[in-house]
Amino acid sequence: MKIGTMIESFRIDMKLAVAKAAQLGVEGIQVYAAKNEFSTGELAPEHMNPAKIKEWRALVADHGLVFSAICGDLGGHGFENKQDNVSRVEYSKRILDLAKELGSDIVTTHIGVVPREECEKKEIMRAACRELALYADSIGSCFAVETGPETSDVLFDFLESLGANGVRVNYDPANLVMVMAEDPVKGVHNLAKYIVHTHAKDGVQLTASPVTWEELPLGQGGVMWDDYLKALSAVGYNGFLTIERECGDNPESDIKLAVDFLKQKLVELNLR
Repeated sequence: MKIGTMIESFRIDMKLAVAKAAQLGVEGIQVYAAKNEFSTGELAPEHMNPAKIKEWRALVADHGLVFSAICGDLGGHGFENKQDNVSRVEYSKRILDLAKELGSDIVTTHIGVVPREECEKKEIMRAACRELALYADSIGSCFAVETGPETSDVLFDFLESLGANGVRVNYDPANLVMVMAEDPVKGVHNLAKYIVHTHAKDGVQLTASPVTWEELPLGQGGVMWDDYLKALSAVGYNGFLTIERECGDNPESDIKLAVDFLKQKLVELNLR
């Protein structure tokens, strides 16, 4: 397994963040290609051109890094509204194209909350995701849904219903702990065939009704990292553990702590 980090988590100039990531000894970075609360949208498709793509590819390569994935999250809004989906699906395709040009076959996002029961909302989401899956298949890429808004079994059944392989999973163990109070190990086994990327994050659920949570530095929350990493290894996952830190007063310190924590765990568990 390889260690990466989201460069927006540093909360500094993006190019400086690439250098900081390399200094911490990670092997890859993830970057947003859409404007939202975490990103200015500097790498959004409408702001990129061949020269900028070449510049970013060189910047990342010169620091000995690769893109672990590109984040295409559209401000937390998924594909639950039929009218909005026309533009959202087309824009997401543009992000898939851009990711390919940057050297990544994986675009991560949130699609909204998948209902457990069949309903109009679920079919609207399915139609949008099926279109994205077919497009991703056609260019040899994938659109990776982040875990958390629903249980892993509901997400698995939804992905199975798409009839295409281009929508897969960006596995975030902390989201399952914080939002669904689900054991990440169970989720790994449920979603094994679809996992192409992971976020390394930790946290706890504070209350179940209404659901409230707190994100915490790696190793200080409810994710049982030994069991979780062993589960990933057992299902054959050998991709990125990409650190995501969405809060905290000293993000660089927290990211360094996370890098050191993961390096130690991978050595201890003979996964590196």
